Amino acid sequence: METLLNVVQVLLSVIIVFLVLLHSGKDSGLSGMAGIGGGGSAFGGGSLVERNLTRWTIFFSVLWALNAVVLMRL
Repeated sequence: METLLNVVQVLLSVIIVFLVLLHSGKDSGLSGMAGIGGGGSAFGGGSLVERNLTRWTIFFSVLWALNAVVLMRL
């Protein structure tokens, strides 16, 4: 069980790194290069794509944290 949770933790880590790299910080980063980040506000991005990217990042980050807590308990 611990091995499976460790594999899940690594996969979640890779997904989170990928999602964070897709975020645009002042139209830089991978989403700015791909044309996704188009002039957002300071409160979470202006486009629907940017808001969904933020939601997915938060979702996987919460899963990562819960998995880390479960791994600590084992």
